[in-house]
Amino acid sequence: MTLTVLVPDDEGMTVLAEVPRVLPVRYQWGEPVPAEASKAEVLIPGKHPPGEQLWRTLPNLKLIQLLAAGADDWVGKVPDGVLLSTCRGAQGGSTAEWVVAALLSLYRKLDVFAAAQREGRWERQTADTLQGKRVLVIGAGDLGQHLRRRLEPFEARCTMVAMTAREGVHGVRELSGLLGLHDVVVLMVPLTSRTRGMVDAAFLTEMRDGAVLVNASRGAVVSTDALVAELTTGRLRAALDVTDPEPLPPGHPLWTVPGLVLTPHVGGAVRGARSRSYAVAAAEIARYAGGELPDNLVHGEY
Repeated sequence: MTLTVLVPDDEGMTVLAEVPRVLPVRYQWGEPVPAEASKAEVLIPGKHPPGEQLWRTLPNLKLIQLLAAGADDWVGKVPDGVLLSTCRGAQGGSTAEWVVAALLSLYRKLDVFAAAQREGRWERQTADTLQGKRVLVIGAGDLGQHLRRRLEPFEARCTMVAMTAREGVHGVRELSGLLGLHDVVVLMVPLTSRTRGMVDAAFLTEMRDGAVLVNASRGAVVSTDALVAELTTGRLRAALDVTDPEPLPPGHPLWTVPGLVLTPHVGGAVRGARSRSYAVAAAEIARYAGGELPDNLVHGEY
């Protein structure tokens, strides 16, 4: 039996054509879906949002396979009985690399030296180092493990935290006793009802003076007002690849607050990212075509 899969681009068509028992069909968001859509059991969405308009054209839909690791835009919006699978594993390396780059930029004062270069000033300064830093990684899944493997060669010491404690990993209930012991706190968690607003004024107050907060998850995990207040005093520094709101509007305090490295949600935006996402998606769909459940199924909110 052949599994019909709706695919949003030519790269996906090429990759899925190599998967046994799978028939990829190209579709374009905003245009009438192909005649084969009535048979489609799997949808790989493009950048369009979920909506009733699409569901009505896919009466046999059984699985939505995302090309992103985060599912927060889709949770609660998928028709009853339809499975939702993410691309967990495709972007862990590049996102972890962004965290390392942001920390090196802050500690080695690259922004200060870049400004001096633009002004033609040869001005030596003593910087800091990742070596020996204690890093609290909140989110011990794929992203967090990628980060740990990249930080340890810098001789940074990582403490892992997950929602539930397990061997070698602390639970979130232990955060209060951990925040003040670390130089860096990195957020690599999904956006759920439990993590939304997790980093509030009380959380930030417990971080040690001079510590760095890094958000590589979702903007709404952090209370923006509380973070701006702390950064304004200079007590903490931060690196954000995500913000709330996002995109960040002109004139927002985060554009000018001191001690901040800010990038426009580009942690996973690297060459080859799409190919890596499709490799994971193809493996998930191959399992489904073979009668198995995908590995990255979303249960509840994540």
